[in-house]
Amino acid sequence: MSVLLVGLSHHTAPVEVREKLAFAEDAIAPALAALRTSGIAEEAVILSTCNRVELYAATGCDPGQALPALRQFLLGNRGFAAPLDSGIYGRHEPESLEHLFRVVCGLDSMVLGETEILGQVKRAYDLALQHRATGRALNKAFQRAFNVAKQVRTETNIQRGNVSVASVAVDLAEKIFSALAERAVLVIGAGDTSEKTARALLSRGVQRVLVTNRSHDRAVALAAELGGQAVPFDRWADEFARLDIIISSTSAPHFILDRPKLAPLLPLRPNLPLLLIDIAVPRDVDPAVNQLENVFLYNIDDLQTIANDALRQRQEELARCNIIIRDKVRGLLSPLPTGLAPGPARLACGASGC
Repeated sequence: MSVLLVGLSHHTAPVEVREKLAFAEDAIAPALAALRTSGIAEEAVILSTCNRVELYAATGCDPGQALPALRQFLLGNRGFAAPLDSGIYGRHEPESLEHLFRVVCGLDSMVLGETEILGQVKRAYDLALQHRATGRALNKAFQRAFNVAKQVRTETNIQRGNVSVASVAVDLAEKIFSALAERAVLVIGAGDTSEKTARALLSRGVQRVLVTNRSHDRAVALAAELGGQAVPFDRWADEFARLDIIISSTSAPHFILDRPKLAPLLPLRPNLPLLLIDIAVPRDVDPAVNQLENVFLYNIDDLQTIANDALRQRQEELARCNIIIRDKVRGLLSPLPTGLAPGPARLACGASGC
């Protein structure tokens, strides 16, 4: 019984292709049943996320025949054809298992070492398990993958530090404020990065978000998405006494917040820290405000430098992670000791021609 993989990811295909081949959650169980009924695979797990669509299959068929059949299942059986298949990859043992382990450990993710994928793979495996689509081969492979992910997290620093602008901003906020639950955020401008940063802060407990923009309609729209409140662009200073964090990302060609404007406002919130996150290019905030007491200013270069340092630290850990993965794959593929019972009998290849 061999574990095979066919799929595509953000490394090989753009989102407009990935979204066409993605499986809706309620379509996965019927697809698993169809895959096994076709005779291509005896066991199967389908992983479908925003960044990847992958079919893991255990089969007794020859990989040279089974991999094209799995590719055809992903494409042809769902009404798609070339050029959508240009980004599809196929793997057989041991590469298929190494890929699975790397995915579960976050080593194949957009953000190196992220942990969200582990939960996504666990949900995909649990769904296949509930529908009796897995057996000895895939159960062993996925359970070993989850154990490897735990080992990688505990024995390496692959997850140390934040590697995105939004996550770095949140990390800084948590260092400056003892807790974020009672903090208020003002978003100046309606850029994509400022929105992501605001969402990241909300996910960590921030309860109040204000949005201001020269186009008030855009401020209203973004505030609605964030569950916040829109403020007229020329009136945001009225809210200053209640603000803790300001995220600015306008397209103004000059500073919109400088020392002469900010200094008179600070007595409205005496002895309280103020975090300014300037992610605009050109910059929105005059660097001179950093000299004011209890004011902490970080621009886009500051945040990216912190993120890049964390990313370099993670990349240095890749070699250690890969050694662990290769060792565990070799152990998984080692012959059974004499006397142990063999696995279940292989099914005959189906009409698909695998």
